[in-house]
Amino acid sequence: MNIAIIGITGKSGHLIAAEAEKRGHQVTGIVRNKQKYNGNAIEKDIMTLTAQDLSQFDVVVQATGYWTPDTLHLHKDGLIHVAQQLRNSSTRLFVVGGASSLYMDKDHTLQRFNTPDFPEAYKPVAGAMKEGLNALRTFSDVNWTYISPADEFDAEGSEGNEYQIGGEEFIANAEGRSYISYADYANAFVDAIENNNHTRQRLSVIQK
Repeated sequence: MNIAIIGITGKSGHLIAAEAEKRGHQVTGIVRNKQKYNGNAIEKDIMTLTAQDLSQFDVVVQATGYWTPDTLHLHKDGLIHVAQQLRNSSTRLFVVGGASSLYMDKDHTLQRFNTPDFPEAYKPVAGAMKEGLNALRTFSDVNWTYISPADEFDAEGSEGNEYQIGGEEFIANAEGRSYISYADYANAFVDAIENNNHTRQRLSVIQK
């Protein structure tokens, strides 16, 4: 497949790119500065991407991260903009999401970021990412899939462990731990792209 990755220089983006390339897919990075990426690239800000820019790809991956107060809005606005460019097209959109909006109960009344032990410092990002997911759900004419990592998302963790797929609800392994390495998340992410079984759904993934 021909895959574009927005945010390819970030922790998740470059591992997803490496996994996709290892499997024989063609990868293009969408970057604001070509000097920061050595591969095939389109140099554009996310908010200036057009339908024509993205129409050449089978899959667009949104792997951007925003952490500062002045950029948090892009979790929602950037996702809306990309989704608008993909309306009524065959190009699929896969989003690197967050675990904070996963539900802690079967009635879907309590989300992870509203639990007592959720770190206060992460709440602004969690709220912004939740707004992005809620906005994405309104696009019934876009083939989107949103993939949340585990609660513990480990950039230094090992690769090659078995993983478990969940849905909207927070899940843990047999030891009661919600954990996955970035490397195993990238593997699960590319599996989801290849399998294409979860259109307009949010998935979650943890290490078994």
